[in-house]
Amino acid sequence: MLKGFLTVSGWTMISRVLGLVRDQLLAALLGTGVAQDAYQIAFRLPNMFRRLFGEGALNAAFVPLFASLLEREGKDTARQFASETMSVLLSWLLLLTVLGEIFMPGVLRVIAPGFAHGDVRDSLAISLSRITFPYLLMICGAALVSGVLNGMHKFGVAAAAYVSFNVVGIAAIVLLPPFTGDVAHAAAWGVSASGVVQFGILLYAAARAGMRLRLVMPCLTPRIRTLLARMGVGLVGSGITQINFLVDTIIATLLPAGSVSLMYFADRVNQLPLGVLGAAAGTTLLPVLTRHLAADDVAGAHGVQNRAISYALILTLPAAAGLLVLAAPVMMALFGHGHFTAHDAVLAAQSLRAYALGLPAFVLVKVLSPGFFARGDTRTPVLVGMGTLALNFILNISFMHWLAHIGPPLASSLAAMVNAGVLAVLLLRRGALVPDPGLLRQLAGMVGCAGLMAGAVALLGYTPLGHAMTAGPVMRIVDVGMLIGLGVGLYLAALHVLGVTDLRLALGAVKRRLGRRRQA
Repeated sequence: MLKGFLTVSGWTMISRVLGLVRDQLLAALLGTGVAQDAYQIAFRLPNMFRRLFGEGALNAAFVPLFASLLEREGKDTARQFASETMSVLLSWLLLLTVLGEIFMPGVLRVIAPGFAHGDVRDSLAISLSRITFPYLLMICGAALVSGVLNGMHKFGVAAAAYVSFNVVGIAAIVLLPPFTGDVAHAAAWGVSASGVVQFGILLYAAARAGMRLRLVMPCLTPRIRTLLARMGVGLVGSGITQINFLVDTIIATLLPAGSVSLMYFADRVNQLPLGVLGAAAGTTLLPVLTRHLAADDVAGAHGVQNRAISYALILTLPAAAGLLVLAAPVMMALFGHGHFTAHDAVLAAQSLRAYALGLPAFVLVKVLSPGFFARGDTRTPVLVGMGTLALNFILNISFMHWLAHIGPPLASSLAAMVNAGVLAVLLLRRGALVPDPGLLRQLAGMVGCAGLMAGAVALLGYTPLGHAMTAGPVMRIVDVGMLIGLGVGLYLAALHVLGVTDLRLALGAVKRRLGRRRQA
């Protein structure tokens, strides 16, 4: 599992870094104005469906079924099931895409009620959304094929394919404006094109792995009905974070112009550790946990769950602490160019701090949910998710007038904390989560080391290193890079001194791994 975790997190890190480059281009060329707001809404709609449906409910239900069939009945049966699933999925999504294209103005009335009907921002959002919406069809198909590869424990190819989204996106922003007339439309076409590229790469990778998928007549076979039943129940539970973000978006459109963009750029920075660590932990944990349970290895399942929590939080806790103290310099260093001003960076940093508060909880939800899914229970996360969704909505309404662009991120963070807490308590009561003393000691040490690091970095902010907000573009990056480097070094040293982890053993494992690769 650790090998898979590191593989997925490594490729996801590359994708996130390229994503930051794409976002830097958008920030510099569009700023936080009307065009940026319209593009973010156009991208948010298919992306929300992708995370909620394609990567969330579908994979939560599909991967355990596929992995069990592969283990018990062989590759041919698993391939047939995957082909049937893909055919049903694409048929339904094609219908949804056609309806979305036809009724897009009405859809925008729901997800962006704050956009005045007929104004420039509204008209542009409708135009851009019609360009980006087909991405839903391609990327959900890609998510299914990723689930096939993950179920076969081929995590690297599935994770690497998603790098192409940002590669294609960057190319579109740079090359297409002369043909589309503006950057917003160029970026929108890049979104849909990237979906085609990702789907194609993953289909080719699956075929190379001996799992060539083909379209068959869509049919509700008993296995497909089981899948749909689990998926339908798990739709809210597995994608509750995305529903909360959608609520945040709806509220943001009711706030002053630019709020959608400010929250987007803050979320993009927050998604770097969340996507790298949370997605990697959830993706690799589910098939491994399912395999242990299928073999009636309960002790092994408990150990895997504990290690997943440890792997995820050892980096998530310092990431959250670092973002809290370095939010403004980070936003300025990453996006403070062109039309994105220092004032925009300060406002976006306020949203980022609110997101960072809930970062460990967001990751824990991704790590704890497989504990239910692997046991075939998708109902419980739904009930918990519906409760936290209602809480998020109430908090959003309560915060929106006096916290503005800080309110939605803070509401999501508080809701995620409740979500993770309830999931953990339920797993503990069922005996599905049995923390060992070593895990508890590690968690206490991680919290202490992260707090020590945050305090030291905050003090360093008052030295000449802390001038990232007023320095030139190059020195901003140098200052922030040095602060982060010092913080990372201090955190690792503290982990070693307190005995939370032995850096010599970790370095030795890395050297042995590199040595085996050279020999191969």
